[in-house]
Amino acid sequence: MTKYPHHLIRLIDTLRKLPGVGIKSAERFAFHLLGQSPEVLKEMASVISDTPLKLTFCSERGCMELESRCPFCLSSSRNPELLCLIHSPKDAFAMEETHEYNGLYHVLGALLSPVDNFNSDALPTTAIISRIKNLGIKEVILALDSTIEADATALFLKEELSNTNITISRLAYGLPMGSALDFVDGGTLGKAMSGRLNF
Repeated sequence: MTKYPHHLIRLIDTLRKLPGVGIKSAERFAFHLLGQSPEVLKEMASVISDTPLKLTFCSERGCMELESRCPFCLSSSRNPELLCLIHSPKDAFAMEETHEYNGLYHVLGALLSPVDNFNSDALPTTAIISRIKNLGIKEVILALDSTIEADATALFLKEELSNTNITISRLAYGLPMGSALDFVDGGTLGKAMSGRLNF
């Protein structure tokens, strides 16, 4: 990319850090941004830089908060005997779109991945077991992506929770292999939730 000015190369390299964005897409986005007014670019930059300050996460459960409250865990209409373990806060929103689940959530925040140096210490296993005991959870649902890392994490959690005398289930195998929950349509995800199997 020596044909481009240095700052444009930096912009392209920055855009390539976004998931699914390759060199050609990053170049297209960069040149699109060049056509925007300084005011629009300043507003975009402001929204991005304010993100860590404006978005907060539940310190105990890891879900994204709305107006400093967790919309999933504090609702009295939710089933307190179900606990759904998810990888990322965004997965809670994907699960809510199915209208098939009304229990509680707990965000793992990481998956077992030797390549990325994520081992079992990165998982909030102690906090999960504590919630199971304190809330009287009857079923834990492993709602994880259909990937090698997610499979390894699910097996590890199943072993860790084996002494809690609860039902452990995982989303039914209707999800495409290698897929992420936020790329699965609501109908498929809903069927996977309603047809979950003991794990």
